[in-house]
Amino acid sequence: MKAAVLYGFGQPLVIEDVELDPPGPGEVKVRIGAAAICHSDIHDFKGEHGISTFPAIGGHEAAGYVEEVGKGVTYVKPGDHVIVTIVTAGCGKCYNCQKGLPKLCEKKGMPKTPDMEFLGLSAPGRYVNKKGQRLTHMSRIMAAFAEYTTVPEEALVKIPDEMPMDRAALLACGVISGFGAVIHHAQVPPLSSTVVVGCGGVGLNVIQTLKIVGAYPIIGVDVLDSKLETAQAFGATHTVNSKKVNNPIEAVYKLTDGRGAQYVFVVVAGTSILRQAFFMSAYNGITVILGHGFREYLSDFQPTDFVGSGRTLTGCAMGGIRFNTRIDILRIIELYQAGIYKLDELISGRYSLEQINEAIESVEKGKALRNVIIY
Repeated sequence: MKAAVLYGFGQPLVIEDVELDPPGPGEVKVRIGAAAICHSDIHDFKGEHGISTFPAIGGHEAAGYVEEVGKGVTYVKPGDHVIVTIVTAGCGKCYNCQKGLPKLCEKKGMPKTPDMEFLGLSAPGRYVNKKGQRLTHMSRIMAAFAEYTTVPEEALVKIPDEMPMDRAALLACGVISGFGAVIHHAQVPPLSSTVVVGCGGVGLNVIQTLKIVGAYPIIGVDVLDSKLETAQAFGATHTVNSKKVNNPIEAVYKLTDGRGAQYVFVVVAGTSILRQAFFMSAYNGITVILGHGFREYLSDFQPTDFVGSGRTLTGCAMGGIRFNTRIDILRIIELYQAGIYKLDELISGRYSLEQINEAIESVEKGKALRNVIIY
């Protein structure tokens, strides 16, 4: 089988033959149908999410077909169409799972100790190259930039057979991150004033979900007019080009009757951008962090920024999606099939695995919302 292998940070991916371990108990082998390129993948490849062991395989936003199941697997069977994600359904038995927080599963969730990175936590992989080297998974439990991957059963969501694989792949990360940030984490009520800073792939999903819940205004903020035009097509009622106005904070206040926005979503990295976005929020407003870089510290903030205004700054990983019940992804598919949720418009280009470096370059240069590798 073919895979795109990374041998060092900043280097091009190399397409080569690898072997994959068979699924063990509770595991499923999936033939990848499509894998989208997320900006987090690019951060991984550049070393901006921490250290990794090489050689390695990346990719975490995928959909495919169940090829083989291990002992004890009951949720899926060979031939099922599935979405594969780094979010899991959890064990269902630990303290956090019992509270309805499977993303914080104490047995199968994200790392929680300060010395472990949230992303960029590589894990010993299931692949071996022709030199006999064990390849690292850059996205922990899976590797989407390969023709096949083996993952735990709880990392899968069954989807309707008629759902196109390229659009289904988007639901593994970018779509659910934006959707869940609005629905679950911030729980934005109708008519709330909102701002989305960063109108790329994830930001557009925040915007279209805000439209669905009835927020107003929905203000898109970016430095590119082309992205702001797309933001309007996805539901932004107003836009601000932060490079073309003297004071982006003032511009937002003018669009919110001088109060600032009740909810601000920051979908780009950079602490200076985050501070600016934070002050776009109203008193008692909430700023939700989705975009981040490696080892960014909030040294620009001080306690009085919060105490005097009652503002809240909070982080949201993968939208806090309800993966234990698989409800959210299936509901988004229903909205897409009903013509309410945009997925087709998020895909800028489709590439073969051999063209992956070209696809990555296009995303990195801001020329694409989502490029998808088709297998």
